[in-house]
Amino acid sequence: MKILPSLLALALAIQPSLLAESSQADALQANDLVAICGDSITEQKLYSLYMANYFLLCQPAPKLQAIQFGWGGETAGGFIQRMKPDALSFKPTVATTCYGMNDGGYAAVSEGMLKSYRQNMEAVLKNFKEGGVRFIVLGGPGVVDSTKFKRPNATAEVYNETLATLSRTVQEIATQNGVGFADVHGAMKEAMVKGKAKYGDDYHVGGGDGVHPAANGQLAMAYAFLKALGCSGDLGSFTLDLQSGKAMATGGHRILSSDKGVAEIESTQYPFCFTGKPEDPNATSGVIEFIPFNQDLNRLTLVVKNATSEKLKVTWGEESKEFTAAQLAEGINLAAEFLKNPFSAPFANAQKMIREQQGFETIYIKDMFPALRRMAKALPEEAEAVEKLRQSVVKRLTEAQAASRAAVVPVKHRLQIEAI
Repeated sequence: MKILPSLLALALAIQPSLLAESSQADALQANDLVAICGDSITEQKLYSLYMANYFLLCQPAPKLQAIQFGWGGETAGGFIQRMKPDALSFKPTVATTCYGMNDGGYAAVSEGMLKSYRQNMEAVLKNFKEGGVRFIVLGGPGVVDSTKFKRPNATAEVYNETLATLSRTVQEIATQNGVGFADVHGAMKEAMVKGKAKYGDDYHVGGGDGVHPAANGQLAMAYAFLKALGCSGDLGSFTLDLQSGKAMATGGHRILSSDKGVAEIESTQYPFCFTGKPEDPNATSGVIEFIPFNQDLNRLTLVVKNATSEKLKVTWGEESKEFTAAQLAEGINLAAEFLKNPFSAPFANAQKMIREQQGFETIYIKDMFPALRRMAKALPEEAEAVEKLRQSVVKRLTEAQAASRAAVVPVKHRLQIEAI
């Protein structure tokens, strides 16, 4: 991967409804850099990881890149202080925010707290606009878990009402200023209510500590942001004609060969893949029952024409399922029907690379970048040594970005349709 122009500039100089969807004008574009900003929930590098996975693997626009700016314990007011030297130094074209969990003070709503939060979020928005960010999505805070949250000044019910009020405040600011809004609170609340109804109180969506979500809640957060960023969810399609033996593909897919009921395919555009046992909060496979992730964001469609029997068996990779001819003629979503599929292993490998990249981003943003600024100010006579160190750090970050992109390899896979 080539180094981002903004990163190169950084290397050379030290600088002190449920979900509201975006309009067509505010959409992800080729080569966008998405700054994902927030507190410790962002610094967990889970919803930011899922977003980066989606950008790189599902490819809602070509050559998207993301960088996360999570900082534990931060409020919107705290972020204001580091926006220019940190996030805006990278010249992002798109930005998302997720603040409010700490801003609410883990207590009931007060007039002073709400006023301060509104002012700080308006200032964050103003700074992004002045910094040249084209597309901004303000996210409301999520939820605390209804059974795991334990704090002396508020019950889970009370604090979730505080968070809902902050979320409505963010939505008002977004609407008044013509920017995007992600209803993180609404998405997580729906998943939490439905998830606990099916799996019980131990299925925490707001986190085992009541505040920091595990994989299930974080996927709900990613869903909210990806929807608000205008991702269409169309990942391509395969059409097989059982009479002629011909096959067609759309999106990032091409047919290598086809015969009656069999197609060999090569794909560079992946479906989003899920892992774990559905009842485990640390898995992503269960929460998709409670949020329409596959329906809205993850549609890889198979259409079968001219079937000769009422029932057919579809084999994709090592897995097989039965469908009616009517279902296949209308089209099925392979990503939803086959959670284990030929993309599962390559997806996991790419996610590992992206996780390592985001881990280094945290070290760079929180530790190395501030230290280098302080060193440059305190030791101007060591400018050459500081610059050499900076170049080493940027080289490492660039290598991590390149490894993430290189992990997105073409996947060859096979679809077979058999009459039952």
